[in-house]
Amino acid sequence: MSVRTPDPNPGWLSDDHFAEVRRCMPILYVEAIPIRVDGIGQVTEVGILLRANDAGEITRTIVSGRVMYGESVRDALERHLEKDLGHMAFPQMPVSPVPFQVAEYFPLPNGGLYTDDRQHAVSLAYIVPVTGTCDPRQDALELTWLTPEAAASELVAEEMEGGRGSLIRAALAHLGALR
Repeated sequence: MSVRTPDPNPGWLSDDHFAEVRRCMPILYVEAIPIRVDGIGQVTEVGILLRANDAGEITRTIVSGRVMYGESVRDALERHLEKDLGHMAFPQMPVSPVPFQVAEYFPLPNGGLYTDDRQHAVSLAYIVPVTGTCDPRQDALELTWLTPEAAASELVAEEMEGGRGSLIRAALAHLGALR
């Protein structure tokens, strides 16, 4: 009888199993739009990541990632903020786990405002003020800080995958940061 070594990452599925699950059911994600605010709480900048996608194209995106089995939404959000922005970003985590929006990504063309060719995903979207120094890690090439007007522009929206430009505009409208 052989002794099995415990999986060091029990919240993750194997690549093959995960591909099968993606074809059968929605996957839960968290997304975060990092912002900087002034002394009276007005949005001064929006952080947008630059990265290479699976097709090798350079695109813009926001902090995003799956929620692991057994992981709280708050822990997943904190993990992805640190993974994408670095440990010195000092995000101000929301007091409540209620997102400003739920975004549903569909793999089908014309399935909705948000798309993801890989899967049907449901994302809890948050706006997170950041006070520290951001040093993008993992697959992010850089973090660009844009004014709210520039972040909401059509030019930036065209560079973003899956309709995330609309998500940024929705976040800024939610905060009253669009003129």
